[in-house]
Amino acid sequence: MINVHAYQMIAKDKPFEKVVYQISDIKPDEALIEISGCGVCHTDLSFWHYGVPTRHELPLVLGHEISGTVIEGSDNLKGKPVIIPAVLPCGECSLCQSGRSNICQNQKMPGNDFNGGFASHVLVPSKYLAPVPDTAICNHSLAELSVIADAVSTPYQVIIKSELKQDDFCIIIGVGGIGIYGAQIARIFGGKVLAVDISQEKLDQLNEVGITNTLNIKDLDIKEIKKQVKGICQEMGASPFGWKIYEMSGTKSGQDLAYALMGIASTMSVVGFTLDKLEVRLSNLMAFDGQLIGTWGCKPELYADVIKLISEDKLKLKPYTQTFPMSKINDIFRDTLDHKLLKRSVLTPDF
Repeated sequence: MINVHAYQMIAKDKPFEKVVYQISDIKPDEALIEISGCGVCHTDLSFWHYGVPTRHELPLVLGHEISGTVIEGSDNLKGKPVIIPAVLPCGECSLCQSGRSNICQNQKMPGNDFNGGFASHVLVPSKYLAPVPDTAICNHSLAELSVIADAVSTPYQVIIKSELKQDDFCIIIGVGGIGIYGAQIARIFGGKVLAVDISQEKLDQLNEVGITNTLNIKDLDIKEIKKQVKGICQEMGASPFGWKIYEMSGTKSGQDLAYALMGIASTMSVVGFTLDKLEVRLSNLMAFDGQLIGTWGCKPELYADVIKLISEDKLKLKPYTQTFPMSKINDIFRDTLDHKLLKRSVLTPDF
């Protein structure tokens, strides 16, 4: 039996409450993880502030970007550092068997279906835990690697789904908590990357990883943005056709812009989430022979590839993450909501 210390959500916009509960029964297919870090995601804000319901009734411990060490479980996992995939599929259904395990309808998600990572420990299905090699911890703490579970793996999956090829012109709309990694991944895959945002501070962050083609669209109308994007595409020597457009801001204005930028043979991928609705002319997809792609989480089998990129120092997390004591959870959620934090926040247990 172990006492779990945690911060649970009790109601929309209410402060998280510190609680203690016990875990006494660990099944053969489960693992008990001592948490190193848990990232704060826009999805958590959607639950806490924007009224998106969790699948498990409240009160509930949120948090699905989790890294930690297995302290109870099978012998091959015990003592190992791991990342817990944000989407834990069943592995048996038709979707799982057809390569769509990320959208398994029997999936379990920490901080949504059961108590998540804003805690000292978490009990999870062990089947798809992603081991973390020593090479990945050379340049990062295990806590910092927690963002792999969503902020990094989600854009990785969608870039694969979009069939990005060498020298494709890639437009990343929104370089916040997800887009900052999406831009890096697109470049690793050989794309000619243009990062678009309304924050110059966020765009300037990309200089550290060598992404210098950026466009601050604050106060620009769509007509002017399209004109400038076409000019940058030409300057970069990219094709005017087959653009890969990734909407990662999770805003209505970002989605409007992404759709407006679609042209001949282009692909728009929707990664950011918003409850707002758009009014668009779907016939553009027909006329441009375009594609519109959605994505949900990331298949667990892709995690090893993501971790390898980090181990090889091709994909950088440290400049874009910041750790805080978990006791600061209420401050961090409010500051995140108010866009006061530039980097991805990771909460570390300090119970």
